[in-house]
Amino acid sequence: MQRRQFTQSLVAASTGLLLATSSRAVGVQDPMDAKSVTIGCSLGTTGALASLGKELKQGLDAGIAQANAKGIHGREIKLLALDDGYDAARSEDNVRKLIADANVVSLISCMGTANNQRILPLVDEAQIPYVAPQSGATSLRKAEYRSVFHVRASYADEAQRLTQKLVSMGMNDLAIVYQDTAFGREFLADVNKAMAAAKQPAPKAFKLDAQGAQVPDVVGKAVAAKAAAVLLGTAGDVTATLVNEFKKVSSSTPLAATSVALSGDNLRQLGGKASGIALSMVLPDAARTSVAVVRDYQKAMRALGYQEFSARSFEGYVNARVLTEGLERAGRELTRAKLRSALAGIRSSDLGGLSIDYAGGAPYVGSRFLDLGVMGANGKFVG
Repeated sequence: MQRRQFTQSLVAASTGLLLATSSRAVGVQDPMDAKSVTIGCSLGTTGALASLGKELKQGLDAGIAQANAKGIHGREIKLLALDDGYDAARSEDNVRKLIADANVVSLISCMGTANNQRILPLVDEAQIPYVAPQSGATSLRKAEYRSVFHVRASYADEAQRLTQKLVSMGMNDLAIVYQDTAFGREFLADVNKAMAAAKQPAPKAFKLDAQGAQVPDVVGKAVAAKAAAVLLGTAGDVTATLVNEFKKVSSSTPLAATSVALSGDNLRQLGGKASGIALSMVLPDAARTSVAVVRDYQKAMRALGYQEFSARSFEGYVNARVLTEGLERAGRELTRAKLRSALAGIRSSDLGGLSIDYAGGAPYVGSRFLDLGVMGANGKFVG
């Protein structure tokens, strides 16, 4: 512990991030303020994934507001969300500031694979609890990261589910369009591994640059490959651009993508063009009100004036629910260490149709929920 605090003090001092009121780094045993406590987050509410970031924050806000309405040991929970424009260096700067803030008890849902690759070593060094990194990348799920509590299933799980379904339908000649980002490259590797496990040939791969500048060229090549189906290893606005181009060039080409492929805004903008797209799901359908946690989510969103529901804001809400469950269990005398222990102790916690369980140790993954959905003409899942 002394070594960790000494190292963190040097890092914070060298970047001018120590609080004026503190002579050392914030420790995991330091007690939190009795009246309020802050949850820190770095996410892209501007930049390439702004639509996903904004919806994620809406869900986080809704979950925290709902917890505050019920009360957790007399404290007000505050969300301090810092925009990083989906830039990994800015994410790192933001997280250094949050870790050095004496009233930040935990981090939650920082966005992006490359972003989280920069963040997790800082989290590990500071031993600050971190709930629900907003990425399913396998590279982030390491046993040494004992302060990190993933909620969602992994991208590898999603790739396996998607490829198994397509192969079972006789679609074993696949293509993949992937973005040249940490997320896209990992998803390509996940798909290749899943296809190898199914004893099927690797998909024909078509790389899209990080900015998504050559969409028409890449779509043209993918269509010319005459694959049975095309997987999209992209996220946010560029996915919508790809879908538009595929529909223009070859409207009959089956498309499949991951849970992070499209925001609610993207689906609304695509309208009928989204019809027929297969998406993996790491949570129940955000419109399925027969599920209790979905009803709770929609009620919490409406309480803040949000009338549009999406998979991304639902995920933010669920992530906030997991963290606030940890805060409840940690008790009145709150420290980062007590919260970390409380989260690690969650066993088969039913949020209302979704179970969270951190049994088994690091890497902690709370949910293995996976499903597949097909979009209808109204931008909602069919069935």
